[in-house]
Amino acid sequence: MTVERLAVVSDVHGNLTAYEAVLADIAARGITRVINLGDVVGKGPRGSACTALTRERCEATVRGNWEVFVAGDGEIRSAAHAWWREDLTAEERRWLFGVPGSVDVELSGRRVRLLHASPIDEFTRVHRDHSAEQFAMMFEPTPFTGDVPRADVVVYGDIHDPYLRSGVEGTLVNVGSVGNQLDDPTPSYAILEGAADAAGSGGGTDAPFGIQFLRVPYDVEPEIAATRALGMPESEAYEIELRTGIYRGDHAARGLLSS
Repeated sequence: MTVERLAVVSDVHGNLTAYEAVLADIAARGITRVINLGDVVGKGPRGSACTALTRERCEATVRGNWEVFVAGDGEIRSAAHAWWREDLTAEERRWLFGVPGSVDVELSGRRVRLLHASPIDEFTRVHRDHSAEQFAMMFEPTPFTGDVPRADVVVYGDIHDPYLRSGVEGTLVNVGSVGNQLDDPTPSYAILEGAADAAGSGGGTDAPFGIQFLRVPYDVEPEIAATRALGMPESEAYEIELRTGIYRGDHAARGLLSS
């Protein structure tokens, strides 16, 4: 049996320092296959550098809502929005906007669907406390995912809150965020392990299949220093999120200020 190990990262959000730490951890484990679940850019200061690193290191990338927001041609909504878009070259924007909405792989006889937020689109959010109807929906094919069979395993990002949930419909995995984790500040990613489903490889649903969550500590202060040096708008909220893992919408109520 040939065993494949696949690292899945998501929601880098222009945080180059965290991204480099996570990719170094993946490489140290001897894993060469990496899939990125989108939101490479936005919120953080180094979207262009993170895009280049994604193109170099990831075998596939799917489009997140921030790719639509920043790399698309929609109306500019704020100074920060303009700043993030201007950080990207025209070619980088075309590439980010042009990646697929979902990718399927086969491991141990299971169809694993990798996407950003849901099979509806990049914006339809499914939280940890989802309904039974939302859970079942995640495994079904849609116009967004294309003409494909239903999935056995769905792996997604978007909510910056890693978890695993199993049911009769399948297994749902959220890998958390590399660059903007919001259950605590430590970057998160996941490793999928299973039998390669190539002819003669010994794959099939009777083969072992595993999911592992990883946390990778990193020094946040160089990232904050880079943010300030580059003059990114809305940097205060970003700095607080990086240090605390608390969503910016809750900062005022908690009396949080950057130092």
